[in-house]
Amino acid sequence: MKKLIFALIAGSAFMAAAQAQTTAPRAYVGAGVASVDHDYRISGAGNVDSDGYKASGKIFGGVELDQTFGIEAGYTDFRKSRANYTIGGVNGRAESDGYGSYLAGKATMPLNEQTALYGKLGVAYTKADMTSTTPGLNRSESDTGVYGGVGVQYALNQQVSLIAEYERYGKKKEFGAKPDVFTIGAKYNF
Repeated sequence: MKKLIFALIAGSAFMAAAQAQTTAPRAYVGAGVASVDHDYRISGAGNVDSDGYKASGKIFGGVELDQTFGIEAGYTDFRKSRANYTIGGVNGRAESDGYGSYLAGKATMPLNEQTALYGKLGVAYTKADMTSTTPGLNRSESDTGVYGGVGVQYALNQQVSLIAEYERYGKKKEFGAKPDVFTIGAKYNF
C-alpha cells in the first residue's frame, strides 16, 4: 500500500511539474528573403540561357502549440525569370512567373535558450506560367505535393527571432523556379 501511495504522490508531482512547464499557444508572423534557382527544359531547344538564382519575398505565420510542436503556413513569390534559347536556328525568349504556398506541421528542438533547430512537413501548392516568343510553347503548370523544410532560429528576445532555412516545394517543373528554396528572415511572436 505504501508503494501505491508513493507512486500516486510521485505521479502527481510529475504531472504538476509537466503542467507548469506547458506554455499557452503563441501566434507568430514573419517575412524573409528567399533565393531560388530558375531553369528551363524546353523540348528541342539548344543554347538555353536562364536567369539562375533570384531573390524574392516570403511571408509566413503560424501557431506554436507548445515549445516543441506547431503549425505554419506560408507564401513565397518565385518572381519572374527569363531565358533565351535557340530552336532550329531561330532565337527565342521565354518568361515565367510563379509562386508556392504551404501548410505544414512544425517540430522544434531547442539547443539552448536562444537557438533552436526545426523541421516542417506538410503539403505545398505551386504554380508556374510560361510565355514564349515561339508559338506553341506557352504553358502553365500547377502541382500539389509534399512540402518539407529544415532550419535554425536564433531568438534576439522574447518576441523577435532570426531564421535561416531550406525548403522543398513538391517536385521539379519543366520551367521556372526549381523546388529548392533557401530563406533568411525574421519572425515576430505575439
